[in-house]
Amino acid sequence: MSTRFYEHWRDVPDDAWRWSNFSPAEIACRGTGKLRVNEAALDKLQALRDRLGKPLIVRSAYRSPEHNRAVGGAKRSKHMVGAAFDIAMANHDPVAFEASAREVGFLGFGFYPRSGFMHVDLGPQREWGEKFPVRATAFVEEVAPAREVLAESRTMKGGGAAGVATLGAAGVEVAQDVLAETQGAILPLVPYLDTLRWVFIAVALGGIAVTIYARLDDWKRGQR
Repeated sequence: MSTRFYEHWRDVPDDAWRWSNFSPAEIACRGTGKLRVNEAALDKLQALRDRLGKPLIVRSAYRSPEHNRAVGGAKRSKHMVGAAFDIAMANHDPVAFEASAREVGFLGFGFYPRSGFMHVDLGPQREWGEKFPVRATAFVEEVAPAREVLAESRTMKGGGAAGVATLGAAGVEVAQDVLAETQGAILPLVPYLDTLRWVFIAVALGGIAVTIYARLDDWKRGQR
């Protein structure tokens, strides 16, 4: 794999850039705009992006020697040869990110949890810094909407009351959606909004009562 140098990232020909999820500006030196294209490193960066399936926020990639000195980088920093990247962890689980980075071939790892990024480079194999704390869950689990959960009740299905009870239990939610989308149309009803509010509350309470009955009935059937 070759390495090419450009005095400014704008000098990179369009047909010479083949890393679809990154731009020359992202990889260039933040202080000078200079760019060293390290194809082996960029191939691994693109492979990591493909494996994770979500954007990589590059905080720092290539650094010119003068900019590396200005930011207090190591004297032999891999950033100066375009073989290192500092990636923000804001949208990644650090544990999964590290595992994927190792799988695609990165060897050097620096952990900066207080600053919110991880350094990866082509080696030699080493690591430094305090690792990120393990998150309880990487992502929030999906929760089915209340209307879908209620509709699954055997009692609701058997009694043909799914639609009514669903509307009742989710009455407030439905009302908010409708009112938000039709504000102009309900202006004539403003004097009656207080009454409508109590109607929605009554419908919701009725739906909750039916829901409780359905749950109890399901439980009883499960005991038979």
